[in-house]
Amino acid sequence: MNEQHLKAKTIAILGAGTMGTALAQLLASNGHSVQLWAYETELVDVINTQHENTLFLPGMTLSKNIVATSAFSDALSNAEYALSVTPSQVIRTLWGKAQKYLGPHVPVICASKGIETNSGKLISQVLEEVIGENASERLAYLSGPSFAKEIMDGQPTAVVVASTNEQLAADIQQLVSTQLFRAYTTNDVVGVEIGGAIKNVIAIAVGIAEGLHLGINSKSALITRGLAEITRLAVACGAERETLAGLAGMGDLVLTCTGHLSRNLQVGIRLGKGETLQEILGSMKMVAEGVATAHSTLALAKRFEIEMPVTEIVVDILNEQITPTDAVMALMGRKLRPEKE
Repeated sequence: MNEQHLKAKTIAILGAGTMGTALAQLLASNGHSVQLWAYETELVDVINTQHENTLFLPGMTLSKNIVATSAFSDALSNAEYALSVTPSQVIRTLWGKAQKYLGPHVPVICASKGIETNSGKLISQVLEEVIGENASERLAYLSGPSFAKEIMDGQPTAVVVASTNEQLAADIQQLVSTQLFRAYTTNDVVGVEIGGAIKNVIAIAVGIAEGLHLGINSKSALITRGLAEITRLAVACGAERETLAGLAGMGDLVLTCTGHLSRNLQVGIRLGKGETLQEILGSMKMVAEGVATAHSTLALAKRFEIEMPVTEIVVDILNEQITPTDAVMALMGRKLRPEKE
């Protein structure tokens, strides 16, 4: 462990779901003091007294360096770093209330993955609007193939930290890295965000294929063509193509489309088996980001005149405009073309 790791920091984490809790445990185990803000007020006493997130990660012991709170002021007032690990669609509202408690130069690390509905804005654009002064210099984004439970289990994990402030990215790389959690850096914020957001949409499509009992041929095709359309949109938005071949692109896509811990994959599986979206979402404790992101992705693609047939089919299935079985035939019946298109 290097010298910077040995210097303990006070870190606020907004969001006590699976990933927020896993990152809290990672940082606390690295010697940092973590103030974990929980939307679910019933969790605060449980985490502080039982040292366990009984709602989202039951049976997994948490460090005593983690203190839970339901007050933004308690979480943020003394923070040297702040992590945002909430559903993407509540970020504008949440940080609109929370940012006044944050010091004017405190970095904010966002681990949320999505595209804002209605506006079609990336989370970086939303945060720059609500954080205010010097926002882009203070903002970084954590992404890559990382299931929360496996982080908690100490499974070797590699992620990427993106920021236009390269020194900030390097500082956060040192802050989060351990012997079993390795962070890389990039300045391609747009590529990291789009890769992290749209992989959830493609995972719904792959899940639908699994729910229909389609084979590896079909799922491999969806993952590969999904990556192609993610890359097309990302490049149109100003991203570097290479980013989508890395951890935040291909890496996170493979994880989310093949790992059964993926909520978005599970939504797709259940859709493929014939359940309605309302039934599925009503039974879930955590948010499946791909449901909202599918609609905002398609709107963004139309703005840039980018074809995204897999995303379009997912939106049609979510809107009950086509059945999963008919969707397969619609994709297979598209006009033949070169692979690069």
